[in-house]
Amino acid sequence: MNTHATIAPVAVPPLQVEAFAHVDHWIFDLDNTLYSHESRVWPQVNQRITLFLQELFGLDGLSSHALRGYFYHRYGTTLNGLMEEHQIDPDDFLAFAHDVDLSLLEPNPALGDAIAALPGRKLILTNGSRGHAENVAGKLGILQHFEDIFDIVQAGFCPKPERATYENFLAKHAVDPGRAAMFEDIEKNLIVPSALGMKTVLIIPQTPDPFREAWEQTAIEAGHVHHVTSDLTGFLGPLGRAGK
Repeated sequence: MNTHATIAPVAVPPLQVEAFAHVDHWIFDLDNTLYSHESRVWPQVNQRITLFLQELFGLDGLSSHALRGYFYHRYGTTLNGLMEEHQIDPDDFLAFAHDVDLSLLEPNPALGDAIAALPGRKLILTNGSRGHAENVAGKLGILQHFEDIFDIVQAGFCPKPERATYENFLAKHAVDPGRAAMFEDIEKNLIVPSALGMKTVLIIPQTPDPFREAWEQTAIEAGHVHHVTSDLTGFLGPLGRAGK
């Protein structure tokens, strides 16, 4: 991994307020979107998944990592591979993977105020579990601002970026994609939302994340990425004021 990449803050586009004037459905990914990597939440989840494979199959760390890669490329997620090939209980897996220490995750009242000020509905769409999302958003002090959480269980264990996941989410919550905005830290997860008519915002870290490749945390120029920011709170602020 490249741990020495330099990530410059990305300026908010000057026309962002006008671009979001029609939006009244605000959809947020959870991990690495609503919090920064400095809290070390997501690295713990990764470590827990690897440990789950080690304990389940009696593997060493390298073998567990290779197995994760196999499951990811064939089934989209480690969980789907384990369910398909080994019939594991998904609840057991999710509980184990999300049993992480949130002590470094600090409340973010400024983000909470920015989300609360947005006009319309706010929802979380995550490949994680509802319990994990509630724990993280609760620790951040922003859970109360969201109407609901659409997690991997409600998605039938079909993860983003699969189109069916977004379509199921939109149908369940009666969301008009033409009036919605999607905030994500993974560029490929914005392809379908853009195609469906949503405004898209790619969240990149303010400082390099040593647990991710450099290309995963830099600004992307692509038709399905409409805006890029390294400051979610700052990006949302003008949108909330405009809504008022």
